[in-house]
Amino acid sequence: MSALTLSTSSGATLRADAVVVGVAKGAEGPVVASGDDSVDKAFGGGLAAILETLGAGGAEGEVTKVPAPGSGLTAPLVVAVGLGEIPEKKSSYDPEALRRAAGAAARALGGKKSAGFALPVDDVESLAAVAEGALLGAYAFTTYRGREAGEDAKAKKKGEDKRAPLGEVVLLGGKPRDKAHKEAVARAEVLAAEVHRARDLINMPSNDLNPLTFTAQVQAAAKEHGLKVEVLDEKALAKGGYGGILGVGQGSEVPPRLVRVSYSGARAKKTVALVGKGITYDSGGISLKPAGSNETMKCDMSGAAAVFATVVAAARLGLKVNVTGWLALAENMPSGSATRPGDVLSMYSGKTVEVLNTDAEGRLVLADALTRACEESPDAVVDVATLTGAMMVALGSRTFGIMANDEAFRGNVHDIAGDAGEDAWPMPAPQHLRKSMESPVADLANVGDRMGGGLFAGLFLEEFVTDGTKWAHLDIAGPAFNDGAPHGYTPKGGTGVAVRTLVRLAERAAAGDVL
Repeated sequence: MSALTLSTSSGATLRADAVVVGVAKGAEGPVVASGDDSVDKAFGGGLAAILETLGAGGAEGEVTKVPAPGSGLTAPLVVAVGLGEIPEKKSSYDPEALRRAAGAAARALGGKKSAGFALPVDDVESLAAVAEGALLGAYAFTTYRGREAGEDAKAKKKGEDKRAPLGEVVLLGGKPRDKAHKEAVARAEVLAAEVHRARDLINMPSNDLNPLTFTAQVQAAAKEHGLKVEVLDEKALAKGGYGGILGVGQGSEVPPRLVRVSYSGARAKKTVALVGKGITYDSGGISLKPAGSNETMKCDMSGAAAVFATVVAAARLGLKVNVTGWLALAENMPSGSATRPGDVLSMYSGKTVEVLNTDAEGRLVLADALTRACEESPDAVVDVATLTGAMMVALGSRTFGIMANDEAFRGNVHDIAGDAGEDAWPMPAPQHLRKSMESPVADLANVGDRMGGGLFAGLFLEEFVTDGTKWAHLDIAGPAFNDGAPHGYTPKGGTGVAVRTLVRLAERAAAGDVL
């Protein structure tokens, strides 16, 4: 990950490969919104006019590169990044606008050794947002890139970007000796590192990441960060009656796992249980996915990756809260031993489920894990899953849905997501849809009416939450994997979405103001 330092240097005197400044949309054209005015002074006060000539208007995410003038600026390059509209009523720019701008600039500076970020940092929150955005934007998944001589030249010819991430982020306007500034930077470093951990797992191909190798990664991280791990293998799952996890995983040569990874905070008074869907590859099973729908199904473990990364982040931040992660890991494959449509599974809760569609497998593994998590009587349980295409239809590719059995808690989670900078939307849990879960041969069916599929999936999960347990469900199917072009601090591929929301939830729980 990129190094991050605080500096009291001015943008004009900093020795770096580039200096990043903000540009906003003014009434009469772009307005330079730098954290200091030394960069603009190096252009004789004419940087805004130059940017306008080059077509920059200050729109969010817009990046414009300008060579440094002959004198007055040490860095050879200025990168102007759009911040959107100038704040009218607030003295500071919105933290998410700063976060995205810093991320876009960091992405544009791939291959550079260092860059100074002279964005507006009027307070600690702004400083934290710039730090977080820059580190999140400076990401590349390089594990499987060719290393043969001439490979970079070939990639360049094809138009591919294989540059290494920006090496060092220097935050100008920060105070290296200020406790609040140092703490903000330290938190941003941990948060970005754990989002990157989730991204790396999501981007890893399924021939290398399966329930066994995922478990090994959890065990290695637990040893490093002092976490406790319990692994239920296929024998323990069978003995315990985890029919959902076993039913989904029985078609694969690689057996499933239920992994419990936990952090115990010093003097903690609250416990948060997190449950993650960990389908390391989803073919759809016997209900095979159509052509064109399989290529990115390595990302179907994004929920488990987010949960895992959150538990590690809680430990690294030393939060005064207990955080327990449950990773329901399986491969959903078609074979002679796979679960068939029409089969009935006996779940860990004791309920039976008729499997009408084997591609609705995520809810089956989550159901077992949710019941088990509730047995420990946490103050709240939150599940995270790339669960339904229906949620993508409803909310698009950048927003995740939130369902809950408690309206106040759903509202709290929604507010926390917004505070963390992640787009989410509260969804209803209409009880009339419950009827569509009825099965003539079992307690429940795993699919219901086609319309409202995302809501039905959430209602199905609620059936496995112990009465009285506060619960929320995050369907991250849309934003978990970015098939399109990078934007802001979001790369192409795995995004690590929900990590920041879950960490903020744990922090709020530690403070005692959310549970």
